[in-house]
Amino acid sequence: MFNKVVKTFQWGRHQVTMETGEIARQASGAVLLNMDDTVVLATVVGARTAKAGQDFFPLTVDYIEKTYAAGRIPG
Repeated sequence: MFNKVVKTFQWGRHQVTMETGEIARQASGAVLLNMDDTVVLATVVGARTAKAGQDFFPLTVDYIEKTYAAGRIPG
């Protein structure tokens, strides 16, 4: 199976928990970070080889904020 790794540490007066190995396993890398009432999922997907003739590093950032817990539901 997959190796789930959980690390917890104190940052100022906040407890931070980082988890990897269980969620988003199809991504090249994924970390679920919890700090107090905030949860962030960061994922990375990359190809092992570059395309022929490609002389730049393409980067896409998708940011999705979910505010359902705060009672703000769109629509």
